[in-house]
Amino acid sequence: MEELNDSYRTLAGPAEGSYSEKRSKFIALAVPVRTVEEVKARIEECTKRYYDARHVCYAYMLGPERKDFRANDNGEPSGTAGKPILGQINSRELTDVLVVVVRYFGGIKLGTSGLIVAYRTAAAEALDAAEVVERTVDAEVTVDFEYPLMNEVMRIVKEEGPAIVSQGYDTDCRMVLRIRRGRMPRLRERLAKVETLRFPDEGED
Repeated sequence: MEELNDSYRTLAGPAEGSYSEKRSKFIALAVPVRTVEEVKARIEECTKRYYDARHVCYAYMLGPERKDFRANDNGEPSGTAGKPILGQINSRELTDVLVVVVRYFGGIKLGTSGLIVAYRTAAAEALDAAEVVERTVDAEVTVDFEYPLMNEVMRIVKEEGPAIVSQGYDTDCRMVLRIRRGRMPRLRERLAKVETLRFPDEGED
């Protein structure tokens, strides 16, 4: 059976780092993000905050599967800024993270290799200063059942440990449960054995 990847590493909060080389100053900011919209908003904030900087380069990685990513050189020679920043995110196996590196040009060109080292080092400084946390990928299931079955359902909930997102009582009971994705099959299997319990999201058989 294929093992589900139901956890990922991300940042607990923002962190900063810096690096200087031949009078050029590189300021790095690492922040946790969840969506592309949030990434855009954060980059816009940095662009306004460091309005007098020569370059605002960045890279981000999104999603538990780590498949949604981008690197941007913002006018630096291709591959000398965004890619080294992304490399630092990848080397730590992080996701839901944006790293922005702002460069103030010091008047002396660093060359391709010098730029790569500078952006990579600045990004590493920020990520090394950040607290890394592991989070789980959760899934939800909705169940409908008759009130007399409450004790049986709650026994399964207590033993399997899902969070109760919501519960309502009308003619029947409805409960929304959330649990780590890898533990969902067992939870569903046990609930399915409860007589007359239904999974409304699946529709009628």
